[in-house]
Amino acid sequence: MAGWLRRERHTPDYDPAFGDRALADGRQDMLLGRWEGARDLLARTPGDWDRRAHRIRLLADAAAGRRTVDLWQASEPHNPDAAVLRAETEVMRMFAAARAGEDTGAARLDSAAWLCHRAAALAPADPYPWVSLVALGRLYPGGHPDMHAWWKELLARDPYHREGHHQALRFLSARWHGSYGQALNFAWDAAAYTPNGSPLAVLTQVARAEHYRHRVAEEGRGSLGLSHHWSDEQARRDLTTALDKWITHRVPGAQDVADLNHLAHGLTKAGLTERLGEVFQLLDNRATDVPWSYTGDPDEQYIRWRDQTLSR
Repeated sequence: MAGWLRRERHTPDYDPAFGDRALADGRQDMLLGRWEGARDLLARTPGDWDRRAHRIRLLADAAAGRRTVDLWQASEPHNPDAAVLRAETEVMRMFAAARAGEDTGAARLDSAAWLCHRAAALAPADPYPWVSLVALGRLYPGGHPDMHAWWKELLARDPYHREGHHQALRFLSARWHGSYGQALNFAWDAAAYTPNGSPLAVLTQVARAEHYRHRVAEEGRGSLGLSHHWSDEQARRDLTTALDKWITHRVPGAQDVADLNHLAHGLTKAGLTERLGEVFQLLDNRATDVPWSYTGDPDEQYIRWRDQTLSR
């Protein structure tokens, strides 16, 4: 039986590791208080900044509620991977504290920033400590004054760093320290200057999804103009650009599942379904909650469009 017929009967696969089994094992080890798996995993990803970023974020997410990474760094204080992961974990802890309504005053934020700078000193070629700083900068009232310098350091190490651009986009969004126009201009610039085959061409869809989420939270789903948010002429051009610049020349990357979901979601909302099947074929039933949850039930939307598209 054809693969798509088998998948029709299955719920989407929401694996946060995107099929990276070694990463899934490393996350489980973190939760159980074992750091050796993370050490070995990160040691195997030098120079692959995209895969390394995905692994660091997922490991830090697992480590944030435990002391595992703190014990690793205490055991190997000069290990650059331990320092980079500890810094990102501390940044995630700051965001968790902010969401819980705790006081994340300057002293706590500066302490996390110090860990990021220490990681940058131990891993001078690695862009990730600067990604952590760009993310942390959102929590400072008005943004940290060194944001521009941190951004330059990140670009000096990887000018097309996917995670770095996503964190910068959030900083520039209306939800944080900018506006929809600033975020969209940033995304347009990234899409224009990124090489063919880069997933940064999808950044416009991320900007559009995040602003939709923000407006719904602030104004409700009946807000003026939201009905055309996804389908105006510029939105459709941005989707065509993403298809032409990324999908046509795509080299598989570690975080493609997230970007493919943004692209599929945008295509459905804009009514551009001619190439939607190509995107769902690449997804192979792998889903992410974001951005589908911003516009309704993620399972219902994903399954409906997947089955309609792949049954043609």
